[in-house]
Amino acid sequence: MDKKPVYGRVLIKISGEALAGNPENGTGSGFGLSAAMLEDVARHIAAVHKMGVEIAVVVGGGNFWRGAKSGTMDRTRADHMGMLATVMNSLALCDALEKQGLTVRVQTAIEMRQMAEPYIRNKAVRHLEKGRIVIFGCGTGNPFFTTDTAAALRAAEIDADVILLAKNVDAVYDSDPDVNPDAKKFSAITHDEVLSRNLKVMDSTAASLCRDNGIRIHVFGISDPENLIRAVCGEPVGTVIS
Repeated sequence: MDKKPVYGRVLIKISGEALAGNPENGTGSGFGLSAAMLEDVARHIAAVHKMGVEIAVVVGGGNFWRGAKSGTMDRTRADHMGMLATVMNSLALCDALEKQGLTVRVQTAIEMRQMAEPYIRNKAVRHLEKGRIVIFGCGTGNPFFTTDTAAALRAAEIDADVILLAKNVDAVYDSDPDVNPDAKKFSAITHDEVLSRNLKVMDSTAASLCRDNGIRIHVFGISDPENLIRAVCGEPVGTVIS
């Protein structure tokens, strides 16, 4: 029986690290871009698109640069460099999706017209309505805000049904599962619990924005890109925050 999506319009947030692959399983070096991981992610996004789901994407830049961990560098400048890293990832993912036969538009919060459209909300929505995939680069265009916050903001602006948060960890836990082997995994949790317990799902600004706008978040592991299809179809994978 064919799988049926439970969402009509989704925003997929993919960490930059996910696109670098993992040296432990041979999918990449853990830095930069992995051609194998890009192709795998693009193939599964194409499968979701084939179901008739409208798709927007926000990609992080941590596989190239993290402004918050730049040491003594001016934070604003460091964050601007991080925004450029997200554009590199956006263009790479665009290329991989086009190779799957999809029509894609990259929109950036900071204008760079020679390689991408400037972000215009109504234009982004029109692209989605026409069946195009839209990738948002440069985060919010402001320093001190993460790409998680950009995902929450864009999801609210385009009226997405859910943020599909594809991470290196497979769900939300009450503590770091890499440190604590007895960490408790949540299948469902509320926005208030995420904030009150300071669970590191996304930064607090993004989590507050999702709570205040009633945006559902579905967290799952990207190490198995098939989880993307499972999440879109409402299968019990990862953690649902609502």
